[in-house]
Amino acid sequence: MAPPPLHLFSPSPRPPSPTPPPWLHGPHVPSTSVSPPDPATEAPPAPKQHRGPRPAPRNPGSAKPLTAGVPGGRTRRAVLGIIRKVRSLELSDPRTPSPNGGGGSSSSSTATARVPFHLPIHPPPPEREEEEEKKGIRRAVPWAAARDEETKVVLRREKKTRVPTRAETELEAGELERLRRAARGKERWARAKKAGITDEVVEEVRGQWAKGQELAGVRIVEPLRRCMDRAREILEIKTGGLVVWTRGGIHFVYRGSSYLENAKRHRDFVNYNEELSPVTSNNPTSQGKYWSKDETLTNDNDEADDKDDKPIKGTLYEREVNRLLDSLGPRFIDWWWNTPLPVDADLLPEVVPDFKTPFRQCPPGVRPALADEELTYLRKHARPLPTHFVLGRNTKLQGLAAAILKLWEKSLIAKVAVKVGIQNTNHEQMARNLKRLTGGTVILRNKDYIIIYRGKDFLPGGVAESVIERESQVHDQQAKEEEARLKMADSLQMIVGLSSERSYVGTFREYQDFHDSHARRTTENNFRIQLEAKKHRLEKELKDQEWRLSMLTKKIERSNQVLAKLHSSWSPSKKDGDRELLTEEERRIFRKIGLKMDEHVLLGRRGVFEGVIEEIHQHWKHKEVVKVITKQNQASQITYTSMMLEVETGGTLIAIERFTTSHAIILYRGKNYRRPTKSAPSNLLTKREALQRSIEVQRRGSMKYFAQERKKSIDELKRELRNVTWEIRKLNHDTEQSWTA
Repeated sequence: MAPPPLHLFSPSPRPPSPTPPPWLHGPHVPSTSVSPPDPATEAPPAPKQHRGPRPAPRNPGSAKPLTAGVPGGRTRRAVLGIIRKVRSLELSDPRTPSPNGGGGSSSSSTATARVPFHLPIHPPPPEREEEEEKKGIRRAVPWAAARDEETKVVLRREKKTRVPTRAETELEAGELERLRRAARGKERWARAKKAGITDEVVEEVRGQWAKGQELAGVRIVEPLRRCMDRAREILEIKTGGLVVWTRGGIHFVYRGSSYLENAKRHRDFVNYNEELSPVTSNNPTSQGKYWSKDETLTNDNDEADDKDDKPIKGTLYEREVNRLLDSLGPRFIDWWWNTPLPVDADLLPEVVPDFKTPFRQCPPGVRPALADEELTYLRKHARPLPTHFVLGRNTKLQGLAAAILKLWEKSLIAKVAVKVGIQNTNHEQMARNLKRLTGGTVILRNKDYIIIYRGKDFLPGGVAESVIERESQVHDQQAKEEEARLKMADSLQMIVGLSSERSYVGTFREYQDFHDSHARRTTENNFRIQLEAKKHRLEKELKDQEWRLSMLTKKIERSNQVLAKLHSSWSPSKKDGDRELLTEEERRIFRKIGLKMDEHVLLGRRGVFEGVIEEIHQHWKHKEVVKVITKQNQASQITYTSMMLEVETGGTLIAIERFTTSHAIILYRGKNYRRPTKSAPSNLLTKREALQRSIEVQRRGSMKYFAQERKKSIDELKRELRNVTWEIRKLNHDTEQSWTA
C-alpha cells in the first residue's frame, strides 16, 4: 500500500516552547545525540589560509532564513516569489487524513521533518542519499536541488549547421590550406561593379589566370555584398573556378588544376550557343533552376532524362515557386539575395502582339478602392514573399505586363525589384507604365521595389473571356427577341388593321434608349459636379493667397518704417575734394604690401559702422596700409563699400582684389595722416544698430521675394478660374439646347 502524500507544510508537534513557522527559518533539523569525538582517532583539521581579515564566527545553532538570497543566482525577492507559489499549491492540495488517527502523530512529525516540501524533483541516487544521511545534509528546499549538477538543466540555442563550400568538398585539406596561405599574401584584386559581377570583371579575373596566377581576388560591393554566399555562387558559375577563401568583402577564386582544358571547353560551349540562339547565349540561366546551392545549369532534355535519377530537393513551396518563375521567363543570375532567383524583366519581349489591358469587373456590392487596413495587410503580406521580377528599363514593358498578368492568376501581389547600377532608371515612370498596362494598384513604390496588387476587380484570363462571351450572348438574344417582336407587330397590323404607330413601352429599345440617356446625363452631371468643385476650390485658394499677400505687404511696410528710423540716425560724411595723388609705381608697391599682409579687418554682415572705422585707425597706427576682407558677392555692393570706407576714414583706395571666396579692399592712410582725437565716429551706426539694420534688410528682401511669388500664383489661379467658369457656361448652354431639342 502506497504511503499517503506528504503535505507541503506539515504541522510540527507542539514543543514546550513555541517555534516560528518554517517559511521564516530554515528547515527544522531534529536534534540527535552526538558523542564527543575522540582526539586520538580523529585527524586534526587542516589549517585554512586567510588572505583578508578573518570573518566573524558564525553561530552553528542559528539557521539561515528561508527568505534570504541564494548565492549564485536568486535574490531575496525571487525566493519570496517561490514561497508564495508553494503556499498557493498547499492551499489547492487537500490534506489526506491519517489512517492511524491520533496514533500516527509521531510518524507524521518525523516524515514532515524529513521532507517538508512536496515538489516534483527527481530524487538523487541511493548512494548519494546514504552519504548525505551520514553527513547530516538535508535537501529541504527545491532550489537546493536545482543547484545540483545532476538536476541542472541548461537550454542552449541550437547552432545552425554550416554547409561546406565546393572548395572544401572538392579540394584536399593540404591543397586548400596552401591556397589560403597564398591568398593571405595577395594585395591586388579586381573590383566588382555595382551592377554585380559583369563580363568585364570576369574577363579581368581570367586575364589574371592567363598570366600564370593560380588565384584571382574579386572585391564585392553593394548590393551583392549583402549576401556573400550568393556572390560566391555567381563567381563560381561565371568564372568556372572555386572560391577558396573569403576575407571581408573579397573572394579569392582558384582557377583549378585543369584550367586550360576548361577554358577551351567553355569557348566551344559559348560558340555553340551563339550558333543556336543569341538570346539563350546571352542568358544561360533561362533554362536553369537555382533554388538550392548544389544545383547547376541544366538543359530541359537532360533534366527530363535524369528526372528519375536526381533526388527531390527543397520543400514543396520552394519547388512550386521555382516552377512558377520558370514559366514566366528567364532568370536573373546576378541576383544579390538568396534564391529563388527572380525573372529578368529586361530579357522579356518589349512589344507583345495584340496586347491590351485586361477586362475588369468588380463583384456586386464590393468597392474597388482599398481601405487603410487592407493596404496595411497587403504590405505586410508582401514583405516575406520572394521577388518575382527584376527590372532595369523604364519603357517598353508589354512583356513584363503579360508576365505579371499570368502571375496574378496564382498570386495576389507582383513584387518587382529595381536593378542597381544601371543609369537613368526611374522607378516612378516604371510604376506608372506598369499600372497603365496591367490596371493594377501600386501599394508600394521606392527606389528598391515596386509592389503591385492585382485589384478586387481582377478577373483571370479564362473568367474574363467567359464573362465577355456571356454578355455578348445576352445582347444577341435580346436583339433577336426585339426583332421577333417587331415582326409579330407588323403581322398583327396587317391582319387586324391596327394603327401604324409603334409603341416602345416595355421593349428592349426602350431599355437601350433609357440606358443611353441615363448614362449621358450621369456623365454630364458628374462632369458638372467636378467643375463646380474645382471652381469652389480655386476661389477658396485665391482668397487665401490674396489674404497672405496683403499680410506680406503690411509686413514690408512695417520693415520700411524700421529701416527709415535707423537711417535717420546715420549721416555719412562728404567726400573731400583735396585728396593726395599717388603715382602708378606707388600704387603698385602699396598693392603688393597689402596682399602680403596677414593682418586684416573682417567686414561682416553689419557692414560699415563705427567699430570698423575704429579698427582701421588702429591698424594705421603702426602700418601705412590696411587690408579689409568682405564676403559680399555683387560688384555694386563691393564698390559702394570701398567708396564708403575711403570717405569715412579719409584714406586712399589702392585696389580691390578678388579671392576664391571673398574680396580684399586695400586702403592707404596717406602721407599727411594724423590720428583723429576720437577714433570712433559719431555719425555712423553703432554695433547694435548695424546688426538690427542687417536683419531688417534681409527680412525685407525675403518678404519681397515671397510677395512676388504670391502675385504669380494669384495670376495663375485667376487664369484657371476663368477657364473653369467658361467650361461651366458652355456645359450649361449645351444642356439647355439638348432639352429644348
